[in-house]
Amino acid sequence: MIFPCILSGGVGSRLWPLSRTDRPKQFLPLFGGESLFQKTCKRINREGFSKPIVIGSNNHRFLVGEQLAELGLEAGSILLEPVGRNTAPPALMAAMIAAEEDPDALVLLLPSDHLIGKEDVFIDTVRLAEDAARSGQIVTFGIQPTEPNTGYGYIRVAPGSGAVRPVEAFVEKPDQAKAEAFLEDGGYVWNAGIFLYAAKSMIEAFQQLQPDLYKDIVEVMKTRHGDLDFTRLDEEAFAGLDNISIDYAIMEKAENVACAPVAPDWDDLGSWSAIWSVLDKDENGNSALGDARFLNSSDSLAYVERGMVSVIGLKDVMVIATTDSVLVAHKDSAQDVKTVVEQLKAEGRDEVDRHPRIYKPWGYTERINSGDRFAVQSMLIKPGKRLSLQSHLHRAEHWVVVSGTLEITINGQTSLLSENQSAYVPLGAQHTLHNPGKIPVRMIEVQSGTYLAEDDILRHSEPSQKS
Repeated sequence: MIFPCILSGGVGSRLWPLSRTDRPKQFLPLFGGESLFQKTCKRINREGFSKPIVIGSNNHRFLVGEQLAELGLEAGSILLEPVGRNTAPPALMAAMIAAEEDPDALVLLLPSDHLIGKEDVFIDTVRLAEDAARSGQIVTFGIQPTEPNTGYGYIRVAPGSGAVRPVEAFVEKPDQAKAEAFLEDGGYVWNAGIFLYAAKSMIEAFQQLQPDLYKDIVEVMKTRHGDLDFTRLDEEAFAGLDNISIDYAIMEKAENVACAPVAPDWDDLGSWSAIWSVLDKDENGNSALGDARFLNSSDSLAYVERGMVSVIGLKDVMVIATTDSVLVAHKDSAQDVKTVVEQLKAEGRDEVDRHPRIYKPWGYTERINSGDRFAVQSMLIKPGKRLSLQSHLHRAEHWVVVSGTLEITINGQTSLLSENQSAYVPLGAQHTLHNPGKIPVRMIEVQSGTYLAEDDILRHSEPSQKS
């Protein structure tokens, strides 16, 4: 059995303003309403693969749960990282989880933010690499390069025609001249960060090559404990782990490393220009996501989250309009978006981290407007879900139901609100919301007071699910 492990951490800052710290690129529904995370989950939902192990940020736990539920899929486990520690710790943790269920398990370690156009080609290559992995080799999948790209690391593969071949060298991201030479040489492939290995082989590799890190991770894994559908780890212990990639920790040191070259129409979609390259286009090369219009323009991208955007008389531009930010850039400057994000982060701007829509175990909230002493947000509460009993020290709230039936409790008094009905929650009142119906409740919440931040919450009972 192959145990796929999907790594869902990372931010994707070059896809700002759509990608944020709390809603990074792998969860953005840019591809026919599906995200890269969802496409990755579907890719390995087939015979011979177990339910996936998902390892990701604690901050994204409800996004993971929501997007799996949208597909009707379940994870074998969802392991939450309190902080990011690169790819080496997850590679070993996945091996340990898989080995607990099957001592002879294979692990397929997959980033969640890659697009693979020819999925059958990729899966066929995984099948061809199984024997090598079962024999003890740690197999990395190298992408046949289509251009002299300087944004990827490279792998020098031994000559031959086998599906799995020895690795001669790992090469850091090259300059343009070296990338062109690698492409002409034909013996180099892009390092995609995808691995297939026997769980016991990876455990042995860590024991031999990273003994201290191995011991630390063993201790961290002893702290595992359940929380709803998730598995948590002790934050202090996990934060003490080395921040190191699987390439540096194991692959560049181990002798049992091999590579399976593959050409599956792969892209890590690390920029808006890369997103444009894979989208459908009109006769002038323009791509629109949302309500956009192009006039005398070509080879451009417009993403519109709300409202409408017109692009007139421009070529090779990207216009990305979210509800709170707008990016306008030339496609050749796509990589510089990261620099803008770093500047905004240094200024402490909220737009870097927080997306207007915040997912909760019961649904989501989405910021509409805010100002001095007020904030307005829409809310969706899933059928059967309930918010915790709580009160606020600094704000009052007014609720208006847009659709569905909402059960409200304010200071112990319970009643039902239906479409176009409203309720007022005085400052300090204990209150909770519950959707008793079969359809989602959509509502508007208006907050007013001297302090409107998320942390102005006093909880008055231990809820079955946290809000």
